[in-house]
Amino acid sequence: MISVPLAAQAYSAAGRIGGPGLEPRTGGGSFADLVKSAAADTVGSLEKGEQASVDAVAGNGNLTEVVSAVSNAEATLQTVVAVRDRVIQAYQDILRMPI
Repeated sequence: MISVPLAAQAYSAAGRIGGPGLEPRTGGGSFADLVKSAAADTVGSLEKGEQASVDAVAGNGNLTEVVSAVSNAEATLQTVVAVRDRVIQAYQDILRMPI
């Protein structure tokens, strides 16, 4: 059986390990900060897609940039929906756990 202190140490060490596409954490950031940052990035991506669409309708946008921005916004939205669904499923699983 794994002890709680060892599990906490492993979790802490895992947060500092870099990997493909990951930056090593240098401390300070909380999970709430991570979620806020991801939400801000999502909103920014959706706003860029919306602005590209508005520019295209006005006749000022490059078609390639519009398609790229809208595609990126769509992928971001699908990711957010998938994460939301997983969070809801996890919450429901926790509610079903016997006490």
